Formats: sequence, structure tokens, C-alpha cells
Amino acid sequence: MDAFNALMGGFANALQPATLMWGFIGCLVGTMVGVLPGIGPALTIALLLPLTYHVPATSMFVMFAGIYYGAAYGGSTTSILIKTPGEASSMMTAIEGNQMARAGRAGPALATAAIGSFVAGTVGTIALTFVAPMVVNAALAFGPAEYFSLMILSLIAVSAVLGNSVLRGLIALALGALFGLVGMDLQTGQPRFTFGQSQLFDGIEVTVAAVGLFAIGEALFLAWQGRESKGSEVMKVSGSLMLSKKDWSRSWKPWLRGTFFGFPIGAMPAGGAELPTLLSYYTEKKLSKHPEEFGKGAIEGVAGPEAANNAAAAGVLMPLLTLGIPTSATAAIMLSAFEGYGIQTGPGLFSAQSSLVWTLIASLYVGNVICWCSICRWWACGSSCSKFRRLGCMRASS
Repeated sequence: MDAFNALMGGFANALQPATLMWGFIGCLVGTMVGVLPGIGPALTIALLLPLTYHVPATSMFVMFAGIYYGAAYGGSTTSILIKTPGEASSMMTAIEGNQMARAGRAGPALATAAIGSFVAGTVGTIALTFVAPMVVNAALAFGPAEYFSLMILSLIAVSAVLGNSVLRGLIALALGALFGLVGMDLQTGQPRFTFGQSQLFDGIEVTVAAVGLFAIGEALFLAWQGRESKGSEVMKVSGSLMLSKKDWSRSWKPWLRGTFFGFPIGAMPAGGAELPTLLSYYTEKKLSKHPEEFGKGAIEGVAGPEAANNAAAAGVLMPLLTLGIPTSATAAIMLSAFEGYGIQTGPGLFSAQSSLVWTLIASLYVGNVICWCSICRWWACGSSCSKFRRLGCMRASS
């Protein structure tokens, strides 16, 4: 009951016109950033850190939360329409969503990604509000054995989606592990595989690698095949922009399963959003009544990973607020923003800065609704305006 009363106080602050304006700005910027490959919420928040000298802490963190949630959805747009994930966590969406777009079903792919993001974001925020202490206790219990088990789980999840050629998949997995070792060893402080290049001390950023693998390959393919060749064009939104009854029946369970993968794993140290999206994709492939559609445009392969992605975004905020532990690059930059305001995150934050914390949590609910309303507006436009379809993917993704 205390949490509920505090949340109501947070809503009273979050719905103030000035705070609401910053929330709108954050959602708009976040969605735009999610669409742009290689930028990401971490870089965006880093670029906006100088605003902390002029904007109150509450408004600033409400905007940061809007950027984080907006970017979690925005990455699905380019993944589906041009097979270019805006975020590393949108890789699985790029596989299935783009195949749906090539089959003339870009509208349902975007719709299931949007609805899944809304459902997962809402459920994840509810968990952040009421279940956070239990999940935090589980994360605190992690020791060397649990970290080792998490790494094994990650490798198994990746191995499950290797494709038809196990050899090529294992080679790719080994190369990925090798690239992941590049950088400074956190335990000894010794550089690994940097070859004397100071630029490699921080390692190879996952988003840069993912965008390079997907976006550059697709760009070269388009340049080689030509715009007029079959299968090489940028996909436009065609057909119905709404989900059919069959699409709803095939999507709602993946939304829920993806949510329950995303939130707890996002809250774990080194969990991130990539692992739950892989696990969700693998689970849906195993449980689906249409496994032959995977790799060719299965709607479950879009619904589950997108839900896991957004739920993980809520999970990442939990250890940041309650323990002061950032579990992603975006959370680490938000932690530096807290320090810029002289605010110490951790267990004492809920008592020392109660108004700020609960306003931030309430703004997650509000931001989720803002993103959903903007999507509904474009769907309504698409149903009534024939120009919508002719303008192609960029207006539809707005």
C-alpha cells in the first residue's frame, strides 16, 4: 500500500504540464533514435548530459526514461522494413520481420511489435513498482557459479538459432566470443587483443558490430542487385495495418512469454536485452504450431523478441535505482547523470529522493501510453489516407 500511495504521488508530479512536456520530448527523440541505426539511447543520453546544468533533475530523468522506452520500440521499424536493426536487441526482429515485409505483411509486423512493446513495457513497469525487492534479492545472490551458468545459458541460447549449418554457426559463435574478449580486463587491468591500439581498450561495442553485420551487408546487397531487382527494394507498408484474428491468437502468448523472459534477465548483471530476445525467439520456435515458417516470416518471431526487448528496458532500471548498479551502457550513463546532480543511487535513494524515484517510475507508465497513442494516430491515418501507403516506410515508422 505504501508503494501504491507513493506511485500516486509520482503520477501527480509526472502529469504536471512541464514534466509531461519533457516526457513527450523523450518519447519522440527516443523513437527517432531507435530508427537510426548505430545511434542508440546510450549515445543520445550522453549527448544530452549537458542539459543537466539547466533542467531540473525530475524533468531530466523523465526525458531519459522516455528516450529509453522510445528507442526500445523504434529499433523494430528499420529491422522490419530494411533489415537494419537500430539496436542489437532487434536482431531477431530483423530476421522474421523483414521476411514478413517482403511477403507484403509489413503492417502486421509493425503492429505486433508495437502492441508487444506496449504490453511488455506496462507489465515490466508494474513489476518494477511492486516486485523489485524480490528480483533484487535474487540478483544479489549471484556468485561465480551463477555467472558461469548465465554464460552457459547465453551460449545455449545462441546455439539454438545457428541455422541449418552448425559448422558456420559455431565459427560465428567462436568469432563473437573472440571479439568479446577485446578490451581491458576488468580484474587485472591488462589489455587483451588490442595490438597496441588505444582505441580498442574499451572493447568492440555490440551495437556497432550488429549494425555493421546487418546494415552494411544489406547496403552492399542493394548496391549490387540494384533498386529494380526483385527482393532488393526497401519494403513499403502494404496491405492491412491491423492484426487479423489469427495474428492476435498467434501473438498474445509470445507477448507474455517475452515479457517474463525480458524483465528478470534485464535486471540481472550482464543480462541486457540481447539474451532475452534470443531466448524468446528460441522458445517461440520450439512451441510454435508452424515451425516451418521461422526464417520465412513467422509473426511469433517478431512478437516475442520485441516484448522481451521492452521488458528488459524496465528490468535494467531496477538495479540502477535500488542498488546503484548499471547493467547496460544506457544505465551507466544515467548513473553518471545522477552523480552530476549529486544524487547517490542505491537503497537510500528511495528514502532520500522518494519524489524523484516515484515520479520517474510513474513517467514510465505515461511514456508507454504516449508511444502507444502516437502509433494509434498513424494507424488511423493509414486507414483513412491513401497517401500513407504511397509515402512508404519512413512516414509509417514515425
